[in-house]
Amino acid sequence: MKKLVSRLLVLILPWIGIAAAQQLPDPPQRGSSKWGVEDQRGAANLLTPEKVLEATRLVKSGQVYQLGRVYEESMPMAPHRHFSVMMPVPDAPAGKNQIRGTEALLIAEIGQVGTQFDGMGHVGIGDTFYNGFDRREFHTAKGLTKLGIENAGVFLTRGVLLDIAGLKGTKRLEKDYEITAQDLRDALAREKVEIHKGDAVLIHTGWGTLWKVDNDLFTSVEPGIGVEAANFLVNHEICMVGSDSWATEVIPNPNPDLQFPVHQILIPLNGIYNLENLDLSGLARDKVYEFAFFFAPLRLKGFAGSPGNPVAVR
Repeated sequence: MKKLVSRLLVLILPWIGIAAAQQLPDPPQRGSSKWGVEDQRGAANLLTPEKVLEATRLVKSGQVYQLGRVYEESMPMAPHRHFSVMMPVPDAPAGKNQIRGTEALLIAEIGQVGTQFDGMGHVGIGDTFYNGFDRREFHTAKGLTKLGIENAGVFLTRGVLLDIAGLKGTKRLEKDYEITAQDLRDALAREKVEIHKGDAVLIHTGWGTLWKVDNDLFTSVEPGIGVEAANFLVNHEICMVGSDSWATEVIPNPNPDLQFPVHQILIPLNGIYNLENLDLSGLARDKVYEFAFFFAPLRLKGFAGSPGNPVAVR
């Protein structure tokens, strides 16, 4: 019996070590990006003219789906984030034609509220960020001198919706459900689509049904992809992952010692962008699983993220 146990340990322990390595990744080395030692764009480099043309060929009916949420003070936000609007009294009418206009003052952490796009400068592993850039060398009080969102460019690519809530036959996944690689495979088989290099993969969990319905629940926990599913997407060389939740990944992580490990796998380690708080209900309702996807992040110099209104066109 002791020999059997010893033999099993010999077989199992290496796999435990591999799993631990996947859970606790080493920081990226300086210049480790496949796109060069000075690269700041990450997987946006996959969006070649050929990839753009692939996306445009998917447009058949011209139907447009707005995937962005409305920005307003009542939207769910993390407690440490802020969004408020002030409308100054307009100036008096001018000229014989009585021209009069209105303006608005926005006070917000604009890159990380509502529908939000995580760029290469958003998260790191310790002080090491995408391509091995050291935060202490580019993070200033006035913005990032490297990895700012202005480097990302425009995203016009093939989009794929993986409706995991539909796969499970539910309106909304359970609050702590970890989406696995097998779930992603099953959704692809069910929808009869494949993931191509450079795609934007959007994951429908149904968590968006809580938007402005139960903001406290929405922002406290969520279903989402785990480390295994993140690595599955990385292996497919996508440019972006998006979701109808506020972090895309399962919160809390099944491993209580880890905080947002999927963000680290996607962004600093692989240069894959993350787009959160999407409204995917229309695509899921109409069973639109393949479409042209368009998003142009604001060119906010030195910002780590961007607001915006992504669209899907079929």
